[in-house]
Formats: sequence, C-alpha cells, structure tokens
Amino acid sequence: MTDFEYELALLTFTPSVIIFLYIVLNDKFKEPIDCVIKVFLLGIFLLIPAGILNDMFIFSKGEDYLDYSWIAGITEESLKFAAFYFFITKKFNYNERMDAIVYGALISLGFATVENYEYVYVNFPEINSYWIAGVRALTAVPMHAMCGIIMGYYFGKYHFEHEPINLAKALFIPMLGHAIYNYQYSTEASFIVVLVLFFIARNAHKEFIRFQKIKVTEEEVKRK
Repeated sequence: MTDFEYELALLTFTPSVIIFLYIVLNDKFKEPIDCVIKVFLLGIFLLIPAGILNDMFIFSKGEDYLDYSWIAGITEESLKFAAFYFFITKKFNYNERMDAIVYGALISLGFATVENYEYVYVNFPEINSYWIAGVRALTAVPMHAMCGIIMGYYFGKYHFEHEPINLAKALFIPMLGHAIYNYQYSTEASFIVVLVLFFIARNAHKEFIRFQKIKVTEEEVKRK
C-alpha cells in the first residue's frame, strides 16, 4: 500500500471508527457485541432502498440533480427511522434510553461508512478522492452520526419518558438537519450545519450519560 492509499483509507474510515468507539465505550451498560454488529450491518443494508429512492427522486433529474439533493435527507432519515421503530426497538436488547442513542449512532454509522467508501473510491476519479475524503471526514460522516444520535435521543425520550411528541422529533429533526446539510453541501454553511448538529447531539448524549450515572441496573420501563 502506498502512502497515498494509506492516507486515503485513514481519511475514509477513521471518522466512523472514532465515533463508533466513543459511543459504544461511553455506554455504562454495554450492548451485546452481536447487537452492535447487527445494527451496524442494518445501516449498511439501508443503502439499498436508499439508493433506489434517491435514484428515483434525485438522480433521475439529470444535470439538475444537485438541486434536489436535499431530498436525500428525507429518504435516508425516514429509512433509518422506520428500521429503528419497526426492528431495533422490537428485536434488540433495547432496555434503556441510552440504548436508543447507541443504536441510532450505529445504524447511521453503518450507512455513512459504506456511503463514504462509494464517494471516495467509486464515484470520483483518484485525483479528487483525497479532497473528497477529507471534506466528508469533517462533514458528511459526522453529520450522519449526529443525526443518528439525535434520532436515538428522541426515541429514548419517547419510549422511556413516555412523551409522544418526541416520536415526531425523532424523525423530523434529523430529517431537517440532513436536508439542510445536503442543500448547503460544498459551501461554508455545511460546516455550520454540522457544528449545530454536533452541539445538539453532544448535549443529548451528555444528558443520558448523567442519567446513567445514578442508575444501578440498566432496565427501564418502556412505552408499549
């Protein structure tokens, strides 16, 4: 492997690894490794329906497709939300509000990691791949992860604090953040969007960490 190939691989995959480890290791009651892997793989699987929907609503627009890139915020976050609601909350070791943040981050990171690989290694010629990897390491990958954390935060508040409005927030806040990011992509404003999402996600994560510290056991009463 040449120095260029090594650095390109680091730029492409390191952001996902760092966020992955941070979220998983800061969970007081660690999730089973098989659940962690399965949810990450579920995020990868979502690329298939996302690709179909994005081809239909975005890339079918021809040369003007960039004007419709914001739609990916709707298609992709809706798919993550549906997978979370119909699959993760019913099939996995989902016992407390922090689990929602962990699984929300993991499903988004699975999606973002392979999407990043496609952008860096498949969609662009080698001459541009280093620049693409660098920009996406600072923006697109964290954006997906932060949206997943925010989605998980509101799922956690919905299921374990029994506040129904938070189910709508779990869908629409990540959807809005993702759509605005895509609309502003390749401009300085995209960095601002990522920073806003970062502070929202950081505060959400810290809130659940504080709650975990006063707990002795993991189990919480979940909304049916």
